[in-house]
Amino acid sequence: MAGKGTPATALLVKHKVAHTVHTYDHDPRHESYGTEAAEALGVAAEQVFKTLVAEVDGRLTVGVVPVTGQLDLKALAAAVGGKKARMADTAAAQRATGYVLGGISPLGQRSRLPVVVDSSAERFGTVLCSGGRRGLEIELAPADLVRLTGATVAPIAA
Repeated sequence: MAGKGTPATALLVKHKVAHTVHTYDHDPRHESYGTEAAEALGVAAEQVFKTLVAEVDGRLTVGVVPVTGQLDLKALAAAVGGKKARMADTAAAQRATGYVLGGISPLGQRSRLPVVVDSSAERFGTVLCSGGRRGLEIELAPADLVRLTGATVAPIAA
């Protein structure tokens, strides 16, 4: 892998998980990090997943959904046995994960947060998610993503 690694890539190497690192030149003017990644890498947008941090009953929780959809906050809350969810404060999300907005990876986060991966991920042999910085995507099997994050799989995309 060229360039500096991230906690996400280090975790994959440590656990000897098969993965591919994809890089692209991030354009700060692009309005969506996820669709930018799909376009730049020439992959179906449904196969690229974004990592969103929400607060469920006061506890930070991570939702991983396709870039083509939105996070269903009620479904996320239900998936972790909670009642009420709202998007987390950006600063709190960055502090808890150790990543910057647009580069938050579900892997290798500073704090171990509950993770829910949208069930649509299971339709693909591999999915792409942020590798821990803008312009860096990791391609891996959905089962490996779920295993390494300790995720619950549930329909959380709207």
